[in-house]
Amino acid sequence: MEANKSAGILSIILGLIFIIFPIFSTGLVSILIGVSLVFLGIAVILSGFSAFNIIVGILAIIFGLLFIFNISALSFLLGIQFYIIGILLILMGIAGIFSGQGVSRIAAVLLVILGIIAFALGGMSLTQPLFAAILIGVGLIVEGVNIYLSE
Repeated sequence: MEANKSAGILSIILGLIFIIFPIFSTGLVSILIGVSLVFLGIAVILSGFSAFNIIVGILAIIFGLLFIFNISALSFLLGIQFYIIGILLILMGIAGIFSGQGVSRIAAVLLVILGIIAFALGGMSLTQPLFAAILIGVGLIVEGVNIYLSE
């Protein structure tokens, strides 16, 4: 089996696991991110004893511990990401509406609508960690199908 097909199937399976077992999968991913950040922080501190390395290392360790001991940190991060994407889409849509260059007005209005939807998804992700896990699962399934069908 080709690498693309295997990666696509794996992504679809992981997406289904995120949707079927959202608490387990969100907790596991949060712990993996936390452990990775703790190790990154330690490695950055040990790589050179400059003030910048120490500050970045300590911040990475603090955020790593946050991800390890707080499952909602992952949903918070996803929510913030949706807020940033939403704001950028809204700003690009408004700029497209007023400039009229390179983008049709309909596409610019659609960007504003997508920005509002992304903003709403961010709010839901911040309040419900389970919603964040389901969004990650759906994203994995969509990407898995895309990878599987690509040639």
